[in-house]
Order: sequence, then C-alpha cells, then structure tokens
Amino acid sequence: MNERTALVTGANKGIGKHIARLLVAEGFTVHVGSRDPERGRLAAEEIGGLPLVLDVTDHAGITRAAARIDRLDVLVNNAGIAQSLAPPEDTDADELRRTFETNVFGVVAVTNAFLPALRRSPHPRVVNVSSGTSSLVWSTNPNPQFAHGHGSGAAYRSSKAALNALTVFYAQTLPGFRVNALAPGLRATDLTARAAAGGDPAEAAEGAVRLALLPDDGPTGGFFSWDGTTVPW
Repeated sequence: MNERTALVTGANKGIGKHIARLLVAEGFTVHVGSRDPERGRLAAEEIGGLPLVLDVTDHAGITRAAARIDRLDVLVNNAGIAQSLAPPEDTDADELRRTFETNVFGVVAVTNAFLPALRRSPHPRVVNVSSGTSSLVWSTNPNPQFAHGHGSGAAYRSSKAALNALTVFYAQTLPGFRVNALAPGLRATDLTARAAAGGDPAEAAEGAVRLALLPDDGPTGGFFSWDGTTVPW
C-alpha cells in the first residue's frame, strides 16, 4: 500500500511517454494509457511501466480500465488532439465536437472514473495537460510566441480553455487534492505540423512531474508553464 501509482493517458508517445518515464524514475508504478494495445505495450516495456488500454472517448473502456486500479496517487490527463489550426470561420461543428470529445469530455470521463482510486491515496494529484495558446489573456494581448496565431486553431484552443475551467472547478470541489493545468510549450510531437518544429518534449514532461509531486501545501487550481511560472487564464 506504500507503493505510489500513476496513470498517464496518451502515454505511448510524445510528452505523455516522457512523463511516464520520469514518473517511473521517481519510483512510481506507472500505468501507460494508450488507445492502441500494441503501441502501449511496447512503450510500457521500454520505460518499465504497465500497459493499460485506454481510449478516453470510450466510456465502457474507461470503466473497464478503472476497475483494474484500486488506488491511484497521480492522474495525468495528457491525451489530446488538434485536428487543424483553422480559425473559427473555417471550423465546423463536427470538428469542435471531435476535439472537445477528447480534450474535454474525455478528461471528465477519465477523472470521474478514477476518482474512487484517487480518493484512496493520501496525496492525490491531477495534472491536466493544457496549452499556453488557451490563455485568453495571451490571446487578447498576444504573447510574442503566439503572434502568428490571431484566432487560428479555434477548436483546439477553445477546448483547452474549457479544460482550464474544469481544472479550477475540480480543484474547488476536491478537498485534499492538488489539481493543476500545465502549459507544456510548443514541443516536437505529432500533434500538428507546426508542433514538429518545437522543443524537447522531455522538458515539458519535467513540468508535469513537478506538479505531480507537489507537497500537500502546494498550489491547486492553477495554470503553470513547463518552467514553473504562472500562466494567466
């Protein structure tokens, strides 16, 4: 019962895989969540974790996965999609629905399903991987790194803004938990074509693990950059 456990969704590649790897290095038993069973198995084998088939849009599958884990100390909601960087006038409702299904509804479904396991932990932590592009402050008074955007990526950015709001609400209603959102920065992943030119995803993973290891008097309901600085909502 003293063994610390963690679950990272979308952990077979990219930032999620690096988060899982770092948590293993911290001594956690890490469940490597992946939609694809074989990719999840290979990633878990590589980093020393346990594969867990988990599609965050499959509610029956989420229920089956949650039944396998009795206690959970850390949940990292990392799985996310960005289908396009289109502005709102070129974004149809179907794209919004698909994006929100993974980035918002999936987070709620997974978090709620694993709440019983998290409540069995003496130090439950939830980390929601968001995006600096979701900051309404930076969007209306553009941060230099988003100067090219000006309303692009409407589906993705609005879904992450909704995720930020949910982060606050979970933090307010889960006493004893530490629930925070992470802005990982632009990283070299396959999220979008532009992301492929980003920085090292391992650097962003360090920020997620920092939030996963917060002390009991650490912040909750916050939005933090990968380097630990606060991001404006």
